[in-house]
Amino acid sequence: MNAEQIRTAPSLPVEFDLDGYDFELPEKLIAQTPATTRQESRMLILDRSSSQLQESGFSNLAEHLPDGALLVANNTRVLPARLIGRKSTGGRVEFLMLTPVALVQGEDAGHGWHRTRVDGLLKASRGPGVNDTVDFGPGLRLTVLEKREFGQASVTLFWQGDLVTHFMNLGHIPLPPYIRREDRAEDRERYQTVYAREDKLGSVAAPTAGLHFTPEVLASLEKKNITRAEVTLYVGYGTFSPIRCKDIREHTMHSEYIEIPPATAEAVARAKAEGRPVVAVGTTSSRALESMVRATGGIHPYAGWTDIFISPGYTFQVVDHLITNFHLPKSSLIIMISALAGRDRVLDAYRYAVQQNFRFFSYGDAMLIL
Repeated sequence: MNAEQIRTAPSLPVEFDLDGYDFELPEKLIAQTPATTRQESRMLILDRSSSQLQESGFSNLAEHLPDGALLVANNTRVLPARLIGRKSTGGRVEFLMLTPVALVQGEDAGHGWHRTRVDGLLKASRGPGVNDTVDFGPGLRLTVLEKREFGQASVTLFWQGDLVTHFMNLGHIPLPPYIRREDRAEDRERYQTVYAREDKLGSVAAPTAGLHFTPEVLASLEKKNITRAEVTLYVGYGTFSPIRCKDIREHTMHSEYIEIPPATAEAVARAKAEGRPVVAVGTTSSRALESMVRATGGIHPYAGWTDIFISPGYTFQVVDHLITNFHLPKSSLIIMISALAGRDRVLDAYRYAVQQNFRFFSYGDAMLIL
């Protein structure tokens, strides 16, 4: 490209430019531990109609939601999916299983062993090669099948007995890398929502907007005639994978598995017909609801994979309001909420949150977009 072409080349519109979703965040505002109690989290309210900001506490959520609203939350449960094992040479290897354990179906490998192919992330000073084996303890090991970029890999997982029991006994809660500490016993409880279901075990990250809810907050919603419904999105690599292209339109999400049960589809359809707003708890619930429409052409039950990437220019079909946390700069999540509330409004709100010392990311404070 010559100098004249450079001068006349069209600039990338800011809403499609990854740098347009950057913001300054002091490291001290990245929450390293949860609030003392869940509902003590602060909440920043962004009113899209007026662009006004209001501070409140999450315990007051019911006061700020419209009467009769339908609240839709992700009922998935986080698996202690991070395993620490050893290669045959003795080298330490970490493996984070990304395939939802609820979807794993093992086949007989003989002598009391089961096996199946799963995807995950491998991390080691010198990573294991294809066909190398990693042992995690009695009755659990893997063999590497295929290695891809950024630590992604496909492996054959071998186990004896019950696979979930192995993970519960040997696994670590996969806290995000910006939480700069090892997982603790308290994380097994606090990095789960109070409504996470045992039969929806398999996420590798929490649907963090739901971490603020308590039985008391849920009871206050019921008193205001706010009904609830549940979806399942097994949070995987797609949710936290960084965007690596400057033009966000070139980004491809990794697929994640979702379930919209008939009762939820019926509740959403009824709310829409009656003019009651649908409030999504978190970006994962939003992606599940919007994926339902894309997959079925309307509001219908659905179970399957989604790679939906919601960015500015997208028209929301189901979600009217959103409860969320504060997200990483240049992430698919801040881009998604910008599609709902507008990039300028969101960045203004984030700048205000920084000035007012709100806590950011998974264990941080909440934001309500009305």
